[in-house]
Amino acid sequence: MKLFLALFSILLILNCGGNKTPDFKIKTGHVGNKTQAGAKLNLSIETSLEDYTVSYFLNENPISQDHQFSISDPLGEYQIKAKVLNNEISYQKTINFTLLASQSPKLFTYEIINTFPHDITAYTQGLEFEGDLLYESTGLNGKSSLRVVDFKSGKLLKKIFLDDSYFGEGLTLFEDRVIQLTWKSQKGFIYDKKSLKIRKSFPYQNSKEGWGLCNDGKKLYKSDGSQKIWKINANDYNEESFIEVTTNKTALQNINELEWANNKIYANTYQFQKDVIVIINPKSGAVEGVVDFTGLKEKVKKHPKLNVLNGIAFHKNRETFFITGKNWDKLFEVKIIPKQ
Repeated sequence: MKLFLALFSILLILNCGGNKTPDFKIKTGHVGNKTQAGAKLNLSIETSLEDYTVSYFLNENPISQDHQFSISDPLGEYQIKAKVLNNEISYQKTINFTLLASQSPKLFTYEIINTFPHDITAYTQGLEFEGDLLYESTGLNGKSSLRVVDFKSGKLLKKIFLDDSYFGEGLTLFEDRVIQLTWKSQKGFIYDKKSLKIRKSFPYQNSKEGWGLCNDGKKLYKSDGSQKIWKINANDYNEESFIEVTTNKTALQNINELEWANNKIYANTYQFQKDVIVIINPKSGAVEGVVDFTGLKEKVKKHPKLNVLNGIAFHKNRETFFITGKNWDKLFEVKIIPKQ
């Protein structure tokens, strides 16, 4: 009886194997399934099937075999699907394809204009100026805070602590509000700008975490630790769309603290190999510039809790940037200049 069941199982597997989905591979004509904006696809499939027809789709929209990306198409990840019809049976497969920036970023460095004191205990997550007042958000559970600082002296003018359950993240100032993110609690807070009294909170939507935040005077821009920056309605805090941050070679992950300046987004990349800030086109997501801040961290006090560069604030009247890091004892006023 056991022998009969074993033979029956083998025959069943063999018979079913004849109806399994045939293996085939989608070829795009580009190494690593990546290309730059403006380039053409060269779609084909690699298969042992005979007498078949194939249709291609880009994000579920039908495309031709030699589809050309527009220079204005959104950058980032797309899905390419191939539907194969063989003997009236349809098979399909989907792959991911990345559209990159069409040009390499320009390279910049920095010139230190001034150095100011900064609270060495501040695990800096966000910085933004209102005139000469510097608003700062700090992180870590049990130590997260929202602060107003006299940047010249480093003196705290106002400070409130978040509940111990929250890990503070980026902030931005919008009209009469301070908007502060938390990391994994899927919640942001709205404060009165003058008093720092909390008004209300708002939930995240498709972005699961809170990292950096800035605004252009109309919309909010929020990073979540991925390559995405979400565009958020400043009145109801709904996530309306997103851009994906890419260079001409790759999509950038871990987009962190954000600052809006000169109609661009300036962003830290958390735990990147170097201390850099990237300059992002807010419409396309293309990285148009990279600012190399190598050496800046070497100018702060060394101690066990010293952490990465994180904190960008643009002073509109002075037309300079202020840079610090997590548990740095200094705040640097710098000019960003082309790298020679």
